[in-house]
Amino acid sequence: MSSLYLAESAELAGLGPGDRFELTGDEARHAVTVARVRVGERLAIGDGRGTIVRGAVAATGPRELVVEVGEVVVEERPDRSLTLVQALAKGDRDELAVQAATELGVDRIVPWAAARSVSRWDGPKAEKGRQRWASIVREATKQSIRAWQPVVEPVTPTSGLAQRLQGTRVLVLEPSAPVALTDLVFDGRDLALVVGPEGGIAPDELQRLGAAGAEAVRLGASVLRTSTAGPAAIAVISAAIGRW
Repeated sequence: MSSLYLAESAELAGLGPGDRFELTGDEARHAVTVARVRVGERLAIGDGRGTIVRGAVAATGPRELVVEVGEVVVEERPDRSLTLVQALAKGDRDELAVQAATELGVDRIVPWAAARSVSRWDGPKAEKGRQRWASIVREATKQSIRAWQPVVEPVTPTSGLAQRLQGTRVLVLEPSAPVALTDLVFDGRDLALVVGPEGGIAPDELQRLGAAGAEAVRLGASVLRTSTAGPAAIAVISAAIGRW
């Protein structure tokens, strides 16, 4: 089974083995006309809120397909959340980070307008950019067959990070930090990982984040691109806290 399609939570409520579920709209059209799903194939339908229905396709139409439910899996939300604060970056480097982070299991994504970010989401571009990231998250959730779809929050300047991350243990990736990420001991607090843009995090931003309680940590001897650093750190943290 290599496909996940998303439906509304209310549509999956109450389903059990032997029931039939009809998927309609763009998701069904993509499955039938693009992915060429056929009767008898098995697939998964999720709501992005912890529920995944698995079963075989019983019928198809131009914008609909019917699945005979074989099993319903409800996955509890992780006991602690993991947030990626990703600085806006030029090209598609920030988008690559968002895609990989979603596949790796991050729970929340905060676009960060860092001082050295070349890309800027000003005015109407702010919501357009957030929607773009949300679309990437949705597709990555489907590709990785995740039960929970991460939330993409509004773009946030450095001055607003402390408030948005209140109550969270904040780790800032900084190559010059004296403490290695692999040396940390994790408690039960929610975690947030802050990743800077191509030019790194500005000194005054590091000072401001540190004053708010953030901890600077390094990944290793090499300096990773902004598209790579976050996903690499998420993998390390996921293993350390028992997600993997």
